[in-house]
Amino acid sequence: MPKQNIMNLTDPFNRRLSYLRLSVTDLCNYRCNYCLPNGYQGKAKPDELTLPEIETLVGVFAAAGTRKIRLTGGEPTLRRDLADIIAVCKANPLIENVALTTNAFRLAKLFPAYRAAGLDKINISIDSFDPDVFFEITGKRECTNILRALDNILSEGFCNVKVNTLLLRRYAERTLADALDFVRERPVTLRFIELMQTGDNGSFFNSQHLSAAEIERGLQAQGWQLVPRQPHAGPAREYFHRDFSGSIGFIAPYSEDFCKSCNRLRVTAQGKMHLCLFGGQAHDLRGYLRTGDVQGLRTRLHELIREKPEQHYLQNKKFGLIHNLSEIGG
Repeated sequence: MPKQNIMNLTDPFNRRLSYLRLSVTDLCNYRCNYCLPNGYQGKAKPDELTLPEIETLVGVFAAAGTRKIRLTGGEPTLRRDLADIIAVCKANPLIENVALTTNAFRLAKLFPAYRAAGLDKINISIDSFDPDVFFEITGKRECTNILRALDNILSEGFCNVKVNTLLLRRYAERTLADALDFVRERPVTLRFIELMQTGDNGSFFNSQHLSAAEIERGLQAQGWQLVPRQPHAGPAREYFHRDFSGSIGFIAPYSEDFCKSCNRLRVTAQGKMHLCLFGGQAHDLRGYLRTGDVQGLRTRLHELIREKPEQHYLQNKKFGLIHNLSEIGG
């Protein structure tokens, strides 16, 4: 196995880990049928990382080669200090991109503050473009408001927008047709995400999982072409078509070689690092963060990277510690 790069976080399989997915809260206000059908059931006031702890974390990760940070949840906009968190991430000169994944339920009101704080990219979860289906999936009648907010963001010249849509068998045909209409005139990337099995969704997974490969073959037959993957890019596959302003992408964790290009690490809202979304162990970094022990955290981080597995084992129904997809931002 190649030796680890002393400066950058490079795992034993020579994958450069330049992308941190940082969950800032476990709280979520949706009741998505594939994730939290009964709503959030955890602590009313979870012990979330503080702003100084996040600043320490970002500084150590950036010095070790992290260049992109995505803020996730739960629903990250439920943190009242999210704009401050964005600003802290952006203030580090080594961080090139600060991104946010959100259900966008308050985006029209909150986005100006996030943009002013330095937000570079935003991913909006829209699991259906039909208001009734959206309600059936999420428990919220927010579809129209979210689409209006998204269009307003684009009209203001903020074009680093992606839409995440979960691929569910029951709705796939209608959702694909709506997705193509959506990206025809909008310069956004819409990514279909394969449903992943967790500890709590076994029966739902068995009835609703659909392989992305089926959709991809259909798009290819309609003239969509695969975009060449950039160096150090993640595992998403993206397609473009000359007649469309936007693009269609796929995140297919059950596909062969999905983990080959893994470039990310995950830290929970309580400061536990997951080397793999579906790994069997969470490594607690909170002690270093509470005391501001930069050197100790740096040393521990490089030690842990040696343990990053080559791949997950979802195909063998091994989903590690993950009970639902809201726990560490997916």
